[in-house]
Amino acid sequence: MTSKAETKRENLRRRLIDSAEVAIREGGLRGLKARDVTARAGCALGGLYNAVQDLDQLVMLVNSRTLGRLGADLKNAVTAEDTPTETMQALAATYVEFALQNTALWSAIFNHRLPEGAEIPDWHKDEYPVLIAEIIAPLKQLRPDLPPDALRLRAQTLFASVHGVVQLAIHGRFVGVPLSMLKSEVAALVDAMTRGIHLVKQ
Repeated sequence: MTSKAETKRENLRRRLIDSAEVAIREGGLRGLKARDVTARAGCALGGLYNAVQDLDQLVMLVNSRTLGRLGADLKNAVTAEDTPTETMQALAATYVEFALQNTALWSAIFNHRLPEGAEIPDWHKDEYPVLIAEIIAPLKQLRPDLPPDALRLRAQTLFASVHGVVQLAIHGRFVGVPLSMLKSEVAALVDAMTRGIHLVKQ
């Protein structure tokens, strides 16, 4: 049975995550300040450390929530009627749309860095496979010859290819494609990659 103290702590934890999420959405990781987060959550600065270990853990909890939303969107993008290549295109398009609509939160997933010597906890590491989980099934249909380890590695490579294009475009790097053409260029990339998969099989 949950005690009143535990319930109060969990409520505070949720308010802090909500507050940090808003702060990151509005100003990115650079805009995340402990005093601002606690003020928005309606608690004293010390309350932060009663509910979470530190600000880094709070960022990971926000990232956890973002990964959950992204994973749900990717899962919902897939239908049983789609061919493997159609599934790949749907996943890529959904990923691009999520990144464009949630840029600061999406960026925080990849840009957050722990202090030197600190390690990402296992509970958070276990959440990242959601980024490639939906790629594996259509890829397996395209490359049934690949053993499980090679299949996962290839899925990671495909994800990294799309992610790289999206990241360069969104952050305005000089080699990035214009945002107005991001969706079509990612679609072209996925088309080229899936065609390449067929060629490798042959």
